[in-house]
Amino acid sequence: MTRGRKPKPTGLKVIAGTDRADRRNDQEPKFNPEIPAVPAFLSDYAKVEWGRVCDALYQAGILAKTDRAVLAAYCQAFGRWQQAEEALAQMGARDGVTKGLMIKTTNGNAVQNPLVGTANKAMADMARYAAEFGMTPSARSRVKAEERDDQENAAAKFFG
Repeated sequence: MTRGRKPKPTGLKVIAGTDRADRRNDQEPKFNPEIPAVPAFLSDYAKVEWGRVCDALYQAGILAKTDRAVLAAYCQAFGRWQQAEEALAQMGARDGVTKGLMIKTTNGNAVQNPLVGTANKAMADMARYAAEFGMTPSARSRVKAEERDDQENAAAKFFG
């Protein structure tokens, strides 16, 4: 097995203008855009994020039913990050010196609050999953979205 760049789906190559027939995977599976059902196990924060991003990803034509697990992982990481940050903020309100970033051990030593690590890990996971869906500025810069022919664009063409 050789390692190298992660292959880009043909749909993204077409949008980016880098599709070449001689390099195309003609057996690549194709899925219809669809908003998957929200998993019941998601935290409340994750469910809110699910609702926020699903419509936008669907409208961009990059969300399919099969993306449910990866999207759930993104949303759960978002929820975990938000929960850790809120807990840190509550601790910080009681700690005027380190703002909750440091705690004392039973021996009296100052160490980094474990919530900082939890927040940082969740944030890194969230960013990695977000890039898979083109939800980061650098990921979007590599994609050229085709203009949608909806009412808003039609009005802009007429009045613009």
